[in-house]
Amino acid sequence: MDKNHMSALRTKHEALDRKINEEETRPLPDTIRIHSLKKEKLRLKEELLDSA
Repeated sequence: MDKNHMSALRTKHEALDRKINEEETRPLPDTIRIHSLKKEKLRLKEELLDSA
């Protein structure tokens, strides 16, 4: 896989991690949003691992 593509995936993965953290630390976190973000983060992680 192209190094640029892998780098973009890592960047998206890190951004999702930040969004999850931000949502979890809010006074009233949206658990549905957290779940959705975590699913997307896992999908990206699997794509990264498959291409490694």
